[in-house]
Amino acid sequence: MIIIIAAVAENNALGKDNQLLWHLPADLKRFKKVTHNHIVIMGRKTFESLGKPLPNRTNIVITRNKDFKVEGCITVHSLEEALTHVKQHEDLFILGGAEIYKQAIKIADQLDLTFVHQTFEADAFFPEIDKTIWKETSREDFKADDKNNFDYSFVMFDRI
Repeated sequence: MIIIIAAVAENNALGKDNQLLWHLPADLKRFKKVTHNHIVIMGRKTFESLGKPLPNRTNIVITRNKDFKVEGCITVHSLEEALTHVKQHEDLFILGGAEIYKQAIKIADQLDLTFVHQTFEADAFFPEIDKTIWKETSREDFKADDKNNFDYSFVMFDRI
């Protein structure tokens, strides 16, 4: 199953200057739990924003740079090539960035999104979710608290 996982603002903002726009420890904790022991696929800029391979996961980095190599990661040059490293029955998570999400949303089976209930100035955006293709299947809503600065929701969508 191909699962897109992302945190998205109300205006579909993802980030600015290759950085996240918010700090939600609850989202980071959930992300770690959900992706643990799975394959994660990300673009080079997303990988560089993380700074190192995510532990206890198979990290696949997509880049156009033929010389890009990182210890602890599989380097590929397209989303299609990344998918050749996956067995049919394995769940894999697409971590972004914006261009990878734009490609992956066409083939993904599920969206696992954290909606941050705020708008932000950004230079990277999540693609529009076409409600004729995607059906919301679960939602958990949370209020801002002393650790999480914004209201947020964990929302799952399945391809119709």
